Amino acid sequence: MEPNYYVEQRPWGQFKILYETLTFKVKELLIKPGQRFSYQTHHKRGEHWLIVQGEAVVTRDDEEMYLTVGESVDLPVGTKHRLGNRGSVNLICIEVQTGTYFGEDDIVRLSDDYKRV
Repeated sequence: MEPNYYVEQRPWGQFKILYETLTFKVKELLIKPGQRFSYQTHHKRGEHWLIVQGEAVVTRDDEEMYLTVGESVDLPVGTKHRLGNRGSVNLICIEVQTGTYFGEDDIVRLSDDYKRV
């Protein structure tokens, strides 16, 4: 029986909160083929992404990089970033957040394919 995690649907896919404490949060991000989330930054948290399925395109401070299974990237507080799926299967990424606050209202959207800026 699978544990009952908090899941939130988004236009690009979904995220699942796997673990949360006062000092860190762990999420599973699922991004559908051809989709990506907002180009964004955070004031109160940094993130570390580990790709566990699929092929990712990461934009970090206006530079693109490509990651595959087992590869990861650090995104310190204030870094502009975006994650997209460049493959034909769902992209799954484990995101570890560290900082002082982990609420979704700490997202500063710089651009967005779904007109949420």
